[in-house]
Amino acid sequence: MQSPIFAYNEQQTQDRWSLQNKQMLRVALEGHDDILARKGTMVAYQGLVEFDAEYQSNDQARARAHTGEGLDLMRCHGQGTVYLANLKQHIHVMEVDQDGLTVDSSYVLAMDSSLHHEVIAVDSLYGISGSGKYQLNITGRGRIALMTSGMPLLLQVTPDKYVNCDADAIVAWSTSLRVQMQAQTHSSGVWRRRGSTGEGWELSFMGSGFALVQPSELLPPQGAQIGSGLAAQYGMGQQGARGQNQGNVWS
Repeated sequence: MQSPIFAYNEQQTQDRWSLQNKQMLRVALEGHDDILARKGTMVAYQGLVEFDAEYQSNDQARARAHTGEGLDLMRCHGQGTVYLANLKQHIHVMEVDQDGLTVDSSYVLAMDSSLHHEVIAVDSLYGISGSGKYQLNITGRGRIALMTSGMPLLLQVTPDKYVNCDADAIVAWSTSLRVQMQAQTHSSGVWRRRGSTGEGWELSFMGSGFALVQPSELLPPQGAQIGSGLAAQYGMGQQGARGQNQGNVWS
């Protein structure tokens, strides 16, 4: 049998974490150093590999209930190779060190079980209830696989060059950065996107580190009733700046 499809063979490598292609992750398991992966993202595996639902602590469950931010994980362990993918999204493997990584949970595919994650809040400059943004703070040492819709852009932040990113396009950033969520500079603009430009909430990063953005924005429908109270009337209610498919925030 012959076909061009046979060019897509398994990519052999000695690396524990590697990309089979831009949209599929390959992780080698050796009986120790389990990995945690997003539930349902296994597309294939070889060898004696087991998949177990990961236990959520009471604190993690409470944070998830209040903020909508959190991870539904499965533990992958055993001897063999596991392949992970999610909706053809592009995958990027990063090394987490002592500086830590702050990330939107929607873009986490997998990570070493040695890493710790907890929910943190990014407050609005205007202090408007329901308009804040919640993220995951990843600490420890290990690797994490992030997903983006398309190829991302990594922006370097320095003390003399701060960076502003759309709150719906940001994927991750260095935890050491100072972050402020903001809208327009005048208060009347807080409740609407910038005139007719369609631009709304953004995150401003200061310090030394990086910010990772993707070429895609997930936004709530304009004027949609997606929450409760005044903020919901302007598309900033229960789901805040993150859009309908991105979880909830306190309101």
